[in-house]
Amino acid sequence: MAASLWLRGAASGLRYWSQRPRPAAASLAVVCSRSMASKTPVGFIGLGNMGNPMAKNLMKHGYPLIIYDVFPDACKEFQEAGEQVVSSPADVAEKADRIITMLPTSINAIEAYSGANGILKKVKKGSLLIDSSTIDPAVSKELAKEVEKMGAVFMDAPVSGDNPSSLNILRSGGYWEQGACLLVAVSQDAAALTLLSRTRIDIVTDLEDEEICSPFSNIPRVFSSYCVGAARSGNLTFMVGGVEDEFAAAKELLGCMGSNVVYCGAVGTGQAAKICNNMLLAISMIGTAEAMNLGIRLGLDPKLLAKILNMSSGRCWSSDTYNPVPGVMDGVPSANNYQGGFGTTLMAKDLGLAQDSATSTKSPILLGSLAHQIYRVMCAKGYAKKDFSAVFQFLREEESF
Repeated sequence: MAASLWLRGAASGLRYWSQRPRPAAASLAVVCSRSMASKTPVGFIGLGNMGNPMAKNLMKHGYPLIIYDVFPDACKEFQEAGEQVVSSPADVAEKADRIITMLPTSINAIEAYSGANGILKKVKKGSLLIDSSTIDPAVSKELAKEVEKMGAVFMDAPVSGDNPSSLNILRSGGYWEQGACLLVAVSQDAAALTLLSRTRIDIVTDLEDEEICSPFSNIPRVFSSYCVGAARSGNLTFMVGGVEDEFAAAKELLGCMGSNVVYCGAVGTGQAAKICNNMLLAISMIGTAEAMNLGIRLGLDPKLLAKILNMSSGRCWSSDTYNPVPGVMDGVPSANNYQGGFGTTLMAKDLGLAQDSATSTKSPILLGSLAHQIYRVMCAKGYAKKDFSAVFQFLREEESF
């Protein structure tokens, strides 16, 4: 089974990708006052850009952790905070009956579950295994079958970032209301408030991962990095597939890391929702980049064009929250040479998953397939490590089109 899954993952053309987490800004030893004695340990495998802050949020909610990552250095800060670090996924399964995995590709997930030292080697009956990786839905279904044979439960629960849903910002016609002042809660967990006005901003908060930016006027707003910022702030959206009777148990843990936990149906439907979302995101980003590029070449000021789009029917997340044109918005990757954010390599990977699923279900995805090819070409032409919004730069520089 492991061999067949490995071939399936390899056939998908998925490449290993992982960026290691940045050092924590605050000590992990500081957790909420809730008694840890009342919480049973949770296993966590995969401490990359997403897994690291997700695991920290479990700690903040009082859960002791059993940690593993293929890169030992990723575990050091958790070990220093008193969490238990083990040497394999199997050892995690031996010590914890609830495990969360967050891994880069289908191949990595298969190895973590079915490998020589995988979870299934020592998993306990009745264990709940939640995979938050973004992988092929078919692989999730195969893993679920193998887990079920061992008397345990498997659920797929991939994640997505979102706009800061806790912000209560008045909006008018697609741009920030230019009233006397706006009162905004920086996050659901913050007691402090940010007072916004036309001419000044007073920040009264100790949150370190929020950035202030001015997209279309001198009215500032709070911006969280796509997905990774949502992971840090606990505002992820989880799309969950699996046995519905187990959803409440999964939600108990996922709710510590996300503001939205949505049950999608049987195993694999969480992955299906995620790849559909990211396919649409890629298409809309390319469309936004093309529209902005065309408008600029026709003589329009980019900020003015963005403002018009965002008060018109063309408005979308890629235009009003994550605009790909340098100089239009602050605090987004396009304002920082497309560094940070959601990598082009990852977008190409997710579009590959969408392409595979479309082939297996005989579903036409004309724009999705074209988006996949565009991002693959970008990876081959030096954009692999840049944010996926760099498609605007790619279009500007590729005169051959």
